[in-house]
Amino acid sequence: MDRGRAAMSAPTSLPVAGSRTPGPREPFPDAARRALADEQLRHNIGHATKTIREKRARVVGELPDWEALCEAGRAIKERVLRHLDDYLVELETSVQRAGGHVHWARDADEANRVVGDLVAAHGAEEVVKVKSITTEETQLNEALAERGIHCWETDLAQLIIQLGEDSPSHILVPAIHRNRAEIRELFMRTLDEAPDDLSDDPRALAEVARRHLRRKFLAAKVGISGANFAVAETGTVSVVESEGNGRMCTSLPEVLISVMGIEKLIPRWQDFEVYLQTLPRSSTAERMNPYTSLWTGVAPEDGPREFHLVLVDNGRTNVLADVVGRQALNCIRCSACLNVCPVYERTGGHAYGSVYPGPIGAILTPMLEGIDRAGSLPYASSLCGACYAVCPVKIDIPRVLVHLRHLEVEHTAREGGLRARLGPERVAMRVMAGVFGSRRRYEAAQRAARLGQWPLAHGGRIQRLPGMLAGWTTMRDLRPVPAESFREWWRRRSEPGEVG
Repeated sequence: MDRGRAAMSAPTSLPVAGSRTPGPREPFPDAARRALADEQLRHNIGHATKTIREKRARVVGELPDWEALCEAGRAIKERVLRHLDDYLVELETSVQRAGGHVHWARDADEANRVVGDLVAAHGAEEVVKVKSITTEETQLNEALAERGIHCWETDLAQLIIQLGEDSPSHILVPAIHRNRAEIRELFMRTLDEAPDDLSDDPRALAEVARRHLRRKFLAAKVGISGANFAVAETGTVSVVESEGNGRMCTSLPEVLISVMGIEKLIPRWQDFEVYLQTLPRSSTAERMNPYTSLWTGVAPEDGPREFHLVLVDNGRTNVLADVVGRQALNCIRCSACLNVCPVYERTGGHAYGSVYPGPIGAILTPMLEGIDRAGSLPYASSLCGACYAVCPVKIDIPRVLVHLRHLEVEHTAREGGLRARLGPERVAMRVMAGVFGSRRRYEAAQRAARLGQWPLAHGGRIQRLPGMLAGWTTMRDLRPVPAESFREWWRRRSEPGEVG
């Protein structure tokens, strides 16, 4: 069987947890409650996201054709998803023609095994890695550590996360939840290069990290990278970044291994023209990326002597099989949706329990890992639509959230037995569906509610509902049912003799 097409075979049922997934995660409401109690976290996240939002709005406003660029970006990604099997095979052929090697990985374990075997074959005990969210997803660092291989993160924010034995809380700025004073204390504790009088000035902190990483770069035999894009027609792989550390990873070591989700394809070289305008503006609020690294296979006396591209599925074909949810694979990891989300701004990324936090994580994680593990994440949203408004590839996140909520309800009812099917919320929603589905029943319910609300309505408001309904009025008042409905008013107005 063709390997490209084999990787695309997708089950039609709802995906369940993958092989390196430890079990049901903590429900988002419980994790969010703890995050909301951390005032320093809320301050750090709120300040950072506000700054990025304001800068992004300015640089996006400079382009009169911004909406056209976003539509072009969406159209390119949609075309990739429609013909993903063909483009993957074309990419493999192009990489091999340029002297590279392509490896196919069905899941996280297989991807980690491929990378681990390549590193071990070259006798390396340490490797350097430029930030790759796909390897966070597969837990590559942990898998390599089990084989006695230490993987050094070289992106500054990712290094902070690694030294602090922490986890990322943002797609673009993983250490957004830490302030300068906290980073200074961390460097003083963990890095020999940190002087006793180290200040929390960003330049001083960056210099300490630079001295530490320079030794790692010069000694590494193997470099590992992620990929922002890969071009099917040429086999070119690209990483965009702000620091230059990624370029050190991809050019100095003798061996380069790039780990890429199978959806990161673009068909043609000229498609870069769209994304190199939209990605930097939506992510770092810059007009262009400070460092855009591109490589195609290997070349004599220029860069690594070996290049390996690992194409990772790990649930992506399950997402592709979902007609509504597949648009999540359009994501170019700009993180604009995180920076405008009122939920993320208050809870930070750790509450999501996933390497993909925020609105995009609330839809991508349940589809990649399985609704059995991440069923509460589609509810981590107010459905305000701000994420959709800023997405540079026009992913309709609110629509997918509602779709996944439906799947989660059906999954719970199916797996939970009779008790789940007779749960109060499910029964109430079915009753409401029956009432709303009939005009006669709906108007009868209005009349009944008008009579039944009299003990609760005071001064034109309902401030407290009884029993299980009390949650609705904990933070808000309700308007009472009006004395006359719109339909009643319309019928009265339409009666003969009524003055229009």
